[in-house]
Amino acid sequence: MSVEEHKQEAPDHVRVMVITVSDTRTEETDKSGKYILNALEEYGHTISSYKIVKDESMVLHEVLKSGTSDSETDVIIMNGGTGIAQRDISVEVVSELLDKEIPGFGELFRMLSYTEDIGSAAILSRAIAGVSNYTAIFSVPGSSGAVKLAMNKLILPEINHVVREIRKDL
Repeated sequence: MSVEEHKQEAPDHVRVMVITVSDTRTEETDKSGKYILNALEEYGHTISSYKIVKDESMVLHEVLKSGTSDSETDVIIMNGGTGIAQRDISVEVVSELLDKEIPGFGELFRMLSYTEDIGSAAILSRAIAGVSNYTAIFSVPGSSGAVKLAMNKLILPEINHVVREIRKDL
């Protein structure tokens, strides 16, 4: 089967939990989270929940476990907490939960960031994606530019296909 045939078998829409990881953002100031929500809705996807979580491992771990256990959530998209500062813990928490990593996501994100956006500073990005308990997880930097790049170039074009692949053997 070709990639296009796979995509034709994918669901028309998916249910997505959106998480912003930040010590400072609120619903009013969360531009990146709002962009993700609006882009998903524009593509006909359903928001299963939206949360802002502090950069704290235990809290983020619990929110992610809840999301991957929720039958109403197919995908989790996180923004923030992916840098190299001491408080940036998203990648570590996500990595602990993954059954399978999707290494191409981070690789392509950094390549696109390098060529289209921020140049050599792309080496500081630790974007990651994978599968946990039959739920796709995408974790991207929290800057508006990074979120737009990830959503428009990588996540939205493949989100339905990713869910199809995860669920095809269930």
